[in-house]
Amino acid sequence: MAVLSSAPLQFVASIPLATRVITAATIVLSLFYYFLRWSDNEAAALAWLVLIPGSSIFYPWTFLTSAFVETTIIELIFTLITIPPSLRYLERLWGAVETAKFVAVTITVSNIIAFGLNWLEYMVLGSPSFLYGQAYHGQMALQIGVLVAFTQIIPEHHVQLFGVLKARVKTLPMAYVTFSTVMCIIGFQCPFIVIQFGWLVSYIWLRFYKKNSGEVLSGGPAYGDRSETFAFVNWFPPFIHVPITLLANTAHMLASKFHLIPTANIDVEAGGYSQLPGGARAEAERRRAMALKALDQRVASGTSSPAPPQRAANGSAPAASRPGPSSLSEAPAVVAPPADATSKDVTDVS
Repeated sequence: MAVLSSAPLQFVASIPLATRVITAATIVLSLFYYFLRWSDNEAAALAWLVLIPGSSIFYPWTFLTSAFVETTIIELIFTLITIPPSLRYLERLWGAVETAKFVAVTITVSNIIAFGLNWLEYMVLGSPSFLYGQAYHGQMALQIGVLVAFTQIIPEHHVQLFGVLKARVKTLPMAYVTFSTVMCIIGFQCPFIVIQFGWLVSYIWLRFYKKNSGEVLSGGPAYGDRSETFAFVNWFPPFIHVPITLLANTAHMLASKFHLIPTANIDVEAGGYSQLPGGARAEAERRRAMALKALDQRVASGTSSPAPPQRAANGSAPAASRPGPSSLSEAPAVVAPPADATSKDVTDVS
């Protein structure tokens, strides 16, 4: 009996600190909201806990606490199934401090943007429903932020959704953003609009501001992930890459000019980016993604088409060339010896 009673405590103790605090805050604040609502104090529950654009200026803590309030049991169950395991994985790679900063920034900045958008809509359209008829709550911004983080760390990893659908991790964020867009178009701006804000905020944080655990050769900490595989343009289909690239480069130039983003300390020995936190697995996933992208570019440009075969001087057919492993650079070709030459082993020492 003692073993059985200590098992839940051991499980809770095994959860990293930041994940444990965020999960506990979600459970406590959601249950407190249910208690107030069932006690006929729903107005107080809304004002104190969730983000209402017309009144939250007097309750500034709601820009953060609103994310820990799930207004229905179904939403609470879904959040507890998805967020704690994801944060537990990220916290073991990043540490408690960086995980807590990521959660706070993604939630708070997304809510601030939603708050400003509602006030802008009110000033343009004059409808009070934009101020008092919408209450932002839940962890949708954090959910999309976690998907963006997984896209950075393990982009080529395959997941199975609902036991039926299989998809790569890097395709999930834009699928969620597309779902948000559809819901906003049909009239459900609140709270689904925060998915789009959470995607943009979490990407900018991971791209430029997140402090990595390693240090680059130039000295000092490395901030963000400036690698090509995590570029902003890669979120979009190829046919709109040109305008997206122009827009992203212009925004980056202005942000750099006004010192809004940290200076990129690039480790040239690491191929232009510092190694991702998380060890060899994350690094292997990144290098695999870069190799696949380079191979796709060579195939698309037609550079991978082989040259026409030539017969050897003695009239014999040339040795069949074997394709080498795909990489970022072409491997040096190995010339096969003539058929009548002395037989020797040829070793490629590239």
